[in-house]
Amino acid sequence: MEQRSADFLANADEALAGRERAELREAMGLFGPALRSAAVDAYGDFDGLREHLHGVRRHTLDHLDVYLERYLEAAAENGNSVHFAETPEELNRTVEAICREHGARRIIKGKSMVTEESALNDHLTAAGFAVRETDLGEYIIQEAGETPSHIVGPALHKTKDEIRELFLARHDLGDRPLDSATEMVGEARQVLREDFLSGEVGIIGANALVAETGYSLLVTNEGNGDLCANLPPVLIVCTTLERLLPRMSDAADLLRLLARSATGQPVTCYSSFYSGPRHAGDADGPVETHIVLLDNRRTEILASDYSDMLQCIRCGACLNHCPIYVAAGGHAYGWVYPGPVGSVLTPLLTSLEESHLLPNACTACGRCEEVCPANIPLPDLLRDLRQEEHEQALSPQRWRRGLALHGRLLRHPWLYHRLTGLAARVLALAGRGRGVLRQVPFAGGFLSERDLPAPTGASFMARYRGPERDER
Repeated sequence: MEQRSADFLANADEALAGRERAELREAMGLFGPALRSAAVDAYGDFDGLREHLHGVRRHTLDHLDVYLERYLEAAAENGNSVHFAETPEELNRTVEAICREHGARRIIKGKSMVTEESALNDHLTAAGFAVRETDLGEYIIQEAGETPSHIVGPALHKTKDEIRELFLARHDLGDRPLDSATEMVGEARQVLREDFLSGEVGIIGANALVAETGYSLLVTNEGNGDLCANLPPVLIVCTTLERLLPRMSDAADLLRLLARSATGQPVTCYSSFYSGPRHAGDADGPVETHIVLLDNRRTEILASDYSDMLQCIRCGACLNHCPIYVAAGGHAYGWVYPGPVGSVLTPLLTSLEESHLLPNACTACGRCEEVCPANIPLPDLLRDLRQEEHEQALSPQRWRRGLALHGRLLRHPWLYHRLTGLAARVLALAGRGRGVLRQVPFAGGFLSERDLPAPTGASFMARYRGPERDER
């Protein structure tokens, strides 16, 4: 996937101009948090559970070498072939080699953010393979030639009418009304059924890897992941090192957090553990299973001050609660991971130079940290990245000069108070009679969307030192 994070401001402007899609995001910003809150309240000690799992995952990351070795031994005993890929390109080449080894041409895929990260679909298509996404949201955006806008609901940006017109154009099924969501889902199932039955290789992701058993866990609401895993003779699981958990009980705790945080469900419709290839006497399952573990700078992140980001479980709760994401949408972020999680991960997995605008896409409201089931201090990490941006002189020069001037003023309180008092009086005169300001130098962008209440004419410190205080 081509990175366009440097165009965040232009992408956001374009998104804000689209009223219909903006209304979809606003509805999601109300509906998603309400579902999560209801599910969390119904569970009981949700905070206790996430504190517990946070400790488990911190322990696992601190001893990653130990648990990785245990997982590799157990996975091998189950008959899996495990491959390591240091870079996205290496993952793509590994998957291509496995497909070529088996003479496969038709590939069916479950939803996987790791393969979005490596642009696996583009690589395999260019190599001559037919790749079909089978998650309904991923299928819709594949047919539309678009990229995901949300890490849980890839096609949340599409309206019902857009999906209807897409299916009418792409599915050669004759005249039909296709007016309801039920009809559209039924048609997608009909079209995808042939792909499921003819797939020669299945590719899925993993929500967790269990060290004690060598199992991989996949969570879906459609069952397409199970079909991709069990129908083709070859299964490839593409995932990353930080998915490791020590025990099956830890994976069960993860499920309790993940479903409630992502969709407001107590449990997803399908939560499946895969051990490896079928054994003699098994009725179904793959004949051969490969697990590809991608690094892509994650070991560097583990050794850095940003290691908490490796605890992310990809639930999307921070997106649903973020006012910037709800306003601008996922495509504005310009790469695989949008929202607060993307504003931290994208600079770490690519480069801060290419994506330094993203850590600034933050109102400092703190909602992302409040709802994060992994207890990741996202506001702190965003501030740290903004500090690095400033130190590397990546931000616009006018911003750096403004911050430097502000810093000098703060070192001289008497001057700061005089200047802010003068500004308050000038702005009070400018807004006299109206109570609001619609034009202020250097604030055109801010005031193009909102009004600024006019000051009353005196700063807080002036009022604090005024006669009212002396009388008390």
